[in-house]
Amino acid sequence: MGINTERDIEANLQIGPTDAGMVRLFVEGAGIEIPMDFTPEEAMEIAEEIMAAAHRADGGKGKQRKR
Repeated sequence: MGINTERDIEANLQIGPTDAGMVRLFVEGAGIEIPMDFTPEEAMEIAEEIMAAAHRADGGKGKQRKR
């Protein structure tokens, strides 16, 4: 199994802050719940990786955000 392997599985993703000051990615589906907690710094790195992957996936055609 790899990143390019398609699966016929449905899941929900929730993202939000926790009371402990962490950022939680919560994946729920097919009888399983996976909470993943990250420091705010780690969450920012993950967000940057997601943005970079989205940019690569659309071949650089998407709008770039101004900082």
